[in-house]
Amino acid sequence: MNSIVIGSGFGGIAAALRLRAKGHKVTLIEKHPDLGGRARVFKKDGFTFDGGPTVITAPYLINELFELFKKNPKDYIKLSPLKIWYQFIFEDKSKFNYSGNEAEMKNQIEKLNNLDVKGYEKLVNFTKKIFDKGFTELSDIPFNKPLIMMKQLPALLKLKSYKSVYALVASFIKNEKLRRMLSMHPLLVGGNPFTTTSIYGLILYLEKKWGIHYSMGGTGNIIKGFEKLMNEVGVEIIKNSEVIKIISNNGKITGVQLNDQTSINANNVICNADPPAVYEKLLNDRTSRSFLFQWKKKRMEYSMGLFVYYFGTKKIYENVEHHTIKFGNKYKEHLDDIFDKKKLNNDISYYLHRPTATDKSMAPKGNDCFYVLVPVPNNQSKIDWPVEGEKMKNLVIDKMEEDLMPNLRENIISDFYLTPNYFEKELNTKFGSGFSIQPKFTQSAYFRFHNKSEIYDGLYFVGAGTHPGAGVPGVLSSAKVLDKII
Repeated sequence: MNSIVIGSGFGGIAAALRLRAKGHKVTLIEKHPDLGGRARVFKKDGFTFDGGPTVITAPYLINELFELFKKNPKDYIKLSPLKIWYQFIFEDKSKFNYSGNEAEMKNQIEKLNNLDVKGYEKLVNFTKKIFDKGFTELSDIPFNKPLIMMKQLPALLKLKSYKSVYALVASFIKNEKLRRMLSMHPLLVGGNPFTTTSIYGLILYLEKKWGIHYSMGGTGNIIKGFEKLMNEVGVEIIKNSEVIKIISNNGKITGVQLNDQTSINANNVICNADPPAVYEKLLNDRTSRSFLFQWKKKRMEYSMGLFVYYFGTKKIYENVEHHTIKFGNKYKEHLDDIFDKKKLNNDISYYLHRPTATDKSMAPKGNDCFYVLVPVPNNQSKIDWPVEGEKMKNLVIDKMEEDLMPNLRENIISDFYLTPNYFEKELNTKFGSGFSIQPKFTQSAYFRFHNKSEIYDGLYFVGAGTHPGAGVPGVLSSAKVLDKII
């Protein structure tokens, strides 16, 4: 069996390894000179910047891929658990250290509202129920038939999946700071906490179950470990080659055509890419034959875009934790602007990543390394990023100076930024969305783009746009779904 995997993000790499373990001849094709997709690595002026995912949860999903070939993961990667998972900073500059230490968590909650301690306990217990159903049971189940979805609906409704994550948290928690903090997880997978189905409340429990880890040497070292493994087990890797066409015959996939006009035959093609971009750009449009598919494609709502500012400083900011999340003053209004009104707002929220808090190797000696990620509207907004990018960079620096990093501007010695244009042009995501389609209930499981194509025989999808969704555990699980249907 010949299988081609397009795209080398976490989902594509996991798919290539799982198919290889089943005995397939596997070719992985990547258009960039390096592997990783959203998890690419950028090096500049001695600094190492992870391109994207930096919060590593459910490490067993990573380890499994090495264990498929009876390899010890520790020979390839080193994952270190973090003590403080996130430091939250609120609009009044108060801070909350979010961690797996339940006694410390409850102590901090009590200071904000002593009545919320009980509510927090009940919330954790409820998210465990969601986790047991949504992750343990359903994250690697194929949802390519409506009957499968129908069977799950009663259980999902019982778990209040019709509620948003914020509404679910608010039913247990009274303090607004705590509500924001405990409902922010959808933002990690491209969703608005006020509209994302409460199924994604499972992330809260998932973090508690396995903790939050950091890959020493950066997330890029996990990609490097996987690349070494693929070379050892016989996955053919082709870099610097872009698939410009997926070839089919009467609805059956037969191979791909590359940008140098080379054709490669295959029984299956697995796309670790945004499904709408694949259907629109790489295939003969058979989708018009399916009214249902066309309707689904047209009604999809896409995740927010991302503005990511990478910077290195000559000053070491010891007081900044590994992961920091700063909420804007008008949290809901800001999210409405991003997701619905598609406009920029100066009252930003941001996530700041400081790998050098854990790993000094990411920066030259005596320097500090960061990236800051700001949710922004996707490119449906028509924002002129060549103009607005510089303004956003300056706004972000001003905010960080004000919040936690005094004299930042004068200490920056290396920097660059990415906008939704990068995601659209380089990563082929529709509208430059950071996480493909939004994780709403009506866009989850059966209602997402299917892991097995609804239109073509031999075409499959892994990654953020298909079931179960975005985030490292999600895209790794999408390869486990693939394992069951190919």
